[in-house]
Amino acid sequence: MKTATLDPAQRAESLAAMAERELDVLVVGAGVVGAGTVLDAVTRGLSTGLVEARDWASGTSSRSSKLIHGGLRYLEMLDFALVREALKERGLLLERLAPHLVKPVPFLYPLRHKGWERLYAGSGVALYDAMSMARGHGRGLPTHRHLTRRHALRVAPALKKDALVGALQYYDAQMDDARFVATLVRTAAAYGAPVANRARVTGFLREGERVVGARVRDVEGGGEYEIRAKQIVNATGVWTDDTQSMVGERGQFHVRASKGIHLVVPKDRIKSTTGLILRTEKSVLFVIPWGRHWIVGTTDTDWDLDKAHPAASSADIDYLLEHVNSVLATPLTRDDVEGVYAGLRPLLAGESDATSKLSREHTVAHPVPGLVVVAGGKYTTYRVMAKDAVDEAVHGLDLRVAECVTEDVPLIGAEGFRALWNGRGRIAARTGLHVVRVEHLLNRYGAMAEEVLDLIAADPSLGDPLPTADDYLRAEIVYAASHEGARHLDDVLTRRTRISIETFDRGTRAAREAAELMAPVLGWDEDQIAREVEHYQKRVEAERESQRQPDDLTADAARLGAPDIVPL
Repeated sequence: MKTATLDPAQRAESLAAMAERELDVLVVGAGVVGAGTVLDAVTRGLSTGLVEARDWASGTSSRSSKLIHGGLRYLEMLDFALVREALKERGLLLERLAPHLVKPVPFLYPLRHKGWERLYAGSGVALYDAMSMARGHGRGLPTHRHLTRRHALRVAPALKKDALVGALQYYDAQMDDARFVATLVRTAAAYGAPVANRARVTGFLREGERVVGARVRDVEGGGEYEIRAKQIVNATGVWTDDTQSMVGERGQFHVRASKGIHLVVPKDRIKSTTGLILRTEKSVLFVIPWGRHWIVGTTDTDWDLDKAHPAASSADIDYLLEHVNSVLATPLTRDDVEGVYAGLRPLLAGESDATSKLSREHTVAHPVPGLVVVAGGKYTTYRVMAKDAVDEAVHGLDLRVAECVTEDVPLIGAEGFRALWNGRGRIAARTGLHVVRVEHLLNRYGAMAEEVLDLIAADPSLGDPLPTADDYLRAEIVYAASHEGARHLDDVLTRRTRISIETFDRGTRAAREAAELMAPVLGWDEDQIAREVEHYQKRVEAERESQRQPDDLTADAARLGAPDIVPL
């Protein structure tokens, strides 16, 4: 299958193409649900476009716990349908749709009480495994096992001896959430969908009651476009209510934002061969393996401040450290924290005051003719949400439209991945890269790793690691701008790579070289390079300052001290 190249020329062509003729479906918002919706619609044969105000996955979909999971805790809430649905999706992603991006990850659940807790928790995990296997989508993961305290401490020596009487170990899956969304967008583009980031919807076009299109401003070039479409899908997550307000109609439901923060610490700070899942008084806490790091999260608190840049306060960080340290023999300190990130979950507003009790299920509505709204849900079930949104849009089309086929449409990079993985030693010998570097590329790009290797073949210096962020090759920075739609330095250091949370300096030392690598692709002169670097440094300074503040209000004010980058 031919892959799509999301470079500046493609972006300009996509905006022009969307404005040239009426689309069947226009999707607004390129988080995981919006990206999935575009792929669903275009693979049904519909002319489909996508616009995103900022960058792919720049909101919630790059700031999650990076797990693809069934939601073990939803079993305790007796929400069997949600768990069953999510487990099916987990299996599809692991085995068929994205084996290059979605990987198994083990978790240890410490038991604090003898007897009843092992029976209670063990029954839940056994049911979790059974539901996974029932539809034939659980073969990619080992089943759970019961561990004695001695065995558990061998697996996770970091735990205090008195923190457990035994443990359960089970498996879920994880991915790089921002990379997954970028791959979804490229897959949709490869099937013919025009896509454009940094293209903001400023209003909707109306003919009587009907919504017939959207006014879109090119944030980069400054142009204005009228994009007409028979159906528009609002997939803007926590911005759903804001987008709906442009129509001048009250929505049929409302979305509340719940803030979740995560800490990133080096691998050597927690001695364990497995992830951990711990109970808190409000929810659960994960310690998740992440390459040469651990991700510790998350919180679940109401947020009604700036949606674009949710801020983690000092109190948030202390909350996570206090809870994880309750089970660690060697406590973590602030000095151990490499990175902090905060994201907002779009929860369907209900009667509950606590966001942790609001629904993780999704809703699709058709509030006015020509406009479909999809909101809520969880990352793992994005494909189901996308299918439901397109099914709803199809009701408004005078066309015979095929059924959803995305259950059988692998993302680009999946086809041939396992064969390339088996031949990674030969690829290393052919390219001169260490086999560990080849594995890194295959796990990030799948079969598209060959495109990155082509860049290195043309310029061998791109095969060198990026100084001060040496998990990544210089070629990956160039590739992000030339193939993956990155428009700014922030896009690359925060989403195409995760340098912003994986280094103690949060990417500031790598910023200049990364910007210089992007410059030839994006046509930047020296002034724009300097602007990009200065903006990124100010962003990091503002985030650090926000994380020293005692509460949400002061943290939000500090984070807003760094404005978004705009081109000259």
